[in-house]
Order: sequence, then structure tokens, then C-alpha cells
Amino acid sequence: MKLKGNEIRGGNVIEHNGRLWRVAKINIVQMGNWRSYLQAELRDIRDGTKVNERFGSGDVVEKVQLEEKDYQYLFQDGDEYTFMDSETFEQITLNEEAVGETHVYLQENMTVSIQSYEGAPLSVTLPGTVIMTITEADPVVKGQTASSSYKPAKLENGVRILVPPHIGAGTRVVVNTTDSSYVERAKD
Repeated sequence: MKLKGNEIRGGNVIEHNGRLWRVAKINIVQMGNWRSYLQAELRDIRDGTKVNERFGSGDVVEKVQLEEKDYQYLFQDGDEYTFMDSETFEQITLNEEAVGETHVYLQENMTVSIQSYEGAPLSVTLPGTVIMTITEADPVVKGQTASSSYKPAKLENGVRILVPPHIGAGTRVVVNTTDSSYVERAKD
């Protein structure tokens, strides 16, 4: 599918200069009487390199359609992660780079979405939120109000987040996997 330069959006996967790129950020630049253009930060899907490219409204790129399939996370071995296709029971192993920074939220038997191009797996998308247990939380400072202050806490996977003052150690919470932010207390 062809895209004009002004139709490119964040998250698109495009073919440009013979390589596959995921559009990380876009910025529309308008300079007085000059024609506007789109400044895009592109990340190579295969090796992770970043480049900034400028696209005018007359430029045309090819939008790549990725195959997306659900897999079940099985286990980690070093920096390799093994997933199983729920239908065929076929297993695939991806390195930490393909899984991304969200690998800290992987839990056994979690269903994830793996994007692939021409049969080669490229990236993994986790669910938007996960339930984790707080292992450490700072004590509440007297005089803090619940509406305006947060305190540091440590999750069972070692990630540090900010939580409301009423959350203590041993509490199960819902955490956003994209930005490691507290969402709410988990309902048991």
C-alpha cells in the first residue's frame, strides 16, 4: 500500500531505501511561505538503528503489512525468550532486542502478539496492563494528601514505580506496560 509523505503516522512500518522501518515519532514542520514537510524518526526493524528522515507531501513510501499472531510466553533462557503458537504448538525463540524493554513484564503463560514479515518474527507486543505485586514501598509521610502525592515502590520484577500513599508492600496493583505507571489497585 502506497503512502504519501503527509499520510505517514507513528507506529507505521514502511519500506524506505530498501529497508524496513517503524515510524517512532513524527513532527510536522511549517516554515512561513515554504512548503511544510514531515520530520520522522525511523527505527530499523531488524537492527534497531535510528535515522531522521524528511518527507514532503509529494514523496511516496510503501506501507508494509505485518502478519500478527497471538503466542503464549513460555520461558526465558539468558537473553532468549521462548513463545508457543497456541494453535500449532510450534515454538519460536526471540532475543531481548526483538522483545523490547517491556520484557520485564513477561509472565508465564501470558498471551502476547508477535508481528512478523515474510515469516520472520520482528517484534512482540504485550498486553497494555499487567498485575504485579509490590515488594517494597516507602512508608507514608504524615501530612501527605492522597490526591497530589505519590511514593516510590518496587515491583516483584525489580522495576520501580510511583504509587499512591495507601499502597503498601504485598499489595497487588495494575501496571501500564508501555510506561511503567501505576493504574489502579488490582481487584482480587
